[in-house]
Amino acid sequence: MSDQPALRNSRNLTEEDFNQEREFSGWVQDVRALGGISFLILRDRYGLIQVAAPKKKVDPLVFETINTVPRESVVRILGEVKESKQAKMGWELIPSRIEILNKAASPLPMGVVDKVNVEADTRFNHRYIDIRRPEIRAVFEIKSLVVEAIGSYLRKQDFVEIFTPKIVASGAEGGATLFPIQYFERKAYLAQSPQLYKQILMATGLDRVFEISPAFRAEPSDTVRHVSEFISFDGEMAYISSQKDVLATIEGCMQHIIKNVKENGKHYLEILETDISVPRTPYPIIPYTEAVDMLSSEGKEIEEMGDIDTEGEKLLGDIMIERGYEMYWIIEYPEVSKPFYIMEKDGTPYSYSFDLDYRGQEISSGGQREHRYDRLVERMKKKGLDPDSFQFYLNAFNYGMPPHGGWGIGLERVVQNMLGLPNIREAIMFPRDRNRLEP
Repeated sequence: MSDQPALRNSRNLTEEDFNQEREFSGWVQDVRALGGISFLILRDRYGLIQVAAPKKKVDPLVFETINTVPRESVVRILGEVKESKQAKMGWELIPSRIEILNKAASPLPMGVVDKVNVEADTRFNHRYIDIRRPEIRAVFEIKSLVVEAIGSYLRKQDFVEIFTPKIVASGAEGGATLFPIQYFERKAYLAQSPQLYKQILMATGLDRVFEISPAFRAEPSDTVRHVSEFISFDGEMAYISSQKDVLATIEGCMQHIIKNVKENGKHYLEILETDISVPRTPYPIIPYTEAVDMLSSEGKEIEEMGDIDTEGEKLLGDIMIERGYEMYWIIEYPEVSKPFYIMEKDGTPYSYSFDLDYRGQEISSGGQREHRYDRLVERMKKKGLDPDSFQFYLNAFNYGMPPHGGWGIGLERVVQNMLGLPNIREAIMFPRDRNRLEP
């Protein structure tokens, strides 16, 4: 059929195509045989196409094929586009040829449009069918818009996109959550983050960098917000005056992301039957000690110098939403709870660190880094780490390292919270957790 008219889809067809022969490809969503006429609903990436086959007007073989082709088979159909007030799209296709490109087995392991609840495991086991559902696919179309927006915003801010190793000799945050692998005759690990490498690059003249890449955490958690492999959006910037420079960059980027999805993802938001709001700015900045007091006033006690747990995060999110803020910063956490590369706040037990929370869930962590060699070594020893194991990293600090700071943002957490998804796995095509390694 290569000599036939150009392939069209449900989105790009116009009135100029009416009464013309056009070719469409996709999946057979449904077939309705009504005696003298049969209807085939063809689904492509962008929507549905109604194929109307009057028995007396189409080739008998075409009519028979339409009536017998299994649902979810892949077909290519050539036909004449006709205006139709009865069809939802305002037009339908009268077929002259149909080619079954791949016949689907029957019965299907799960339905695509059937109004029957399907268990999560069944969906993830057959993700190739699950993502055919428009509302599932819309999540990943929006996720793509998020990535596009990140790049467009940061490049205008003179950031350079980088790509760092995912097989590493040591972890950025200790060994408890590292996945060990065999690397020839040596032991290596899957990278928890590009932290050490993006900091090294601050000594190269590439003074503003970002990366969007996989990260791996061996956390035996079964929550709706944790997985073992996720996409981390990391950035680092040199010559900062304070961590406020980092906060301003992230805030501008997040606003750009959400505005981009709201403006360019309308179709997908409609499919999801949701809307998103652009957060109020500037994002409030809440010191850790103030956050603890806010929670205490609501009956939630935080252990002295302890981290704010999931329950505390949600409660703080409720408080901030009542005040009209979906996004807000929590800054200056106790240094004891932060990694070695975070700068201590001199004379206090706190640090120049921050989290960005979105509706009661942390989506980003970061801070100002310790760029002074001697103090960095002290921080390592304080955390029980052997500086000799990090010499490749420390060397960069011994020959001229500017002040710098940065962040890590969980891409799927952004999408999950933006769209109100119940589980972070809904924002991952093929989730990985301690129970799932396939497909």
